[in-house]
Amino acid sequence: MKRFLIGFAMSSAIAAAAPAYAQIGGIMGKATKAAEAVQQLKISEADEIKVGTDVSAQLREKYGVVQDKAVHKYVTLAGSVLAAKSSRPNLPWTFIVLDTDGINAFAAPGGFIHITRGALSILKNEAELADILGHEISHVTQKHAIHAIEKSNGVSALGSLSGQELIKQLGDAVYKIVLEGAYNRTDEMNADKGGIALADAAGYAPTGLADFLTRLDARNKNQPDRNGLFASHPDMQARLDGLTKEIKSQKLAATAMVAARYTKNITFAPIPPPAGSGDAATSGSKFGMTGMSSVGTDKKSNQSMSAGGSRGVNTERDAKGGPNKEAVVVTVTAAEIADFSKGISG
Repeated sequence: MKRFLIGFAMSSAIAAAAPAYAQIGGIMGKATKAAEAVQQLKISEADEIKVGTDVSAQLREKYGVVQDKAVHKYVTLAGSVLAAKSSRPNLPWTFIVLDTDGINAFAAPGGFIHITRGALSILKNEAELADILGHEISHVTQKHAIHAIEKSNGVSALGSLSGQELIKQLGDAVYKIVLEGAYNRTDEMNADKGGIALADAAGYAPTGLADFLTRLDARNKNQPDRNGLFASHPDMQARLDGLTKEIKSQKLAATAMVAARYTKNITFAPIPPPAGSGDAATSGSKFGMTGMSSVGTDKKSNQSMSAGGSRGVNTERDAKGGPNKEAVVVTVTAAEIADFSKGISG
């Protein structure tokens, strides 16, 4: 049996890194002088999981956790089908439903995938869920947050920290990246491609992500705090065009939507759009996986983020969370995952 839970007993310690890396919001302390020796920070898989554990705990503290075991098992089964087809199937994949109206999803390093109650409430079918979970899984398998930290200029004074202290510092830095959706454009586009490929491999229609993003863009069109690829319609159109091109070039032809099973298992009332947004009938909102920021090397996307979502109130990111922060532990067997896969049809 495979257990999905938050919290692991890891014994490995992160290798000490000499100064200096910068631009992670000052979290890591003061930047050292340029003349000092610089050693590239390298994070092992065991420590990646430790960092992800810390980040997931912070997300649970901020948003709370839906205390419905059946919902968690359903999302875990859907996610497990995809994770098994990923390039890192042996990570301790954990799927968490956060208790907030905010429409969002977050991938923490080491296999921690979070989706909000608000997001689940506006999805129309299992294919959309699979495409979104696949996108977040791809952020993990491609180590986008970890590489952003490893490549950043100027994380300082790490050599003076113990293993636990260093994990906490890294967790805080990664939490900021994850919460803000602080990936560059290339990372987001690669997560899109990876996500729809995973969904297609499982039998789900890869068009679900584009369908969902189109509705979200329509709903969010009048919001003043749009960020990332929602900062302008040409950016969103480029993303949708990229998805269409990927489906065609990779010959992704799966067709299953699995709407009936989705609506049977997910019964949250749809979240209305924020005041001043687009037509409520379009359903959807700005989604956390679309965020871009100054982390990485894509200057164009960096400017888009800094001009958009990193300042002021962000309707989804700052949505109120639920009171219960406890993890919901579910157990799924290989037989249950196989049986769930058989239901991906029509």
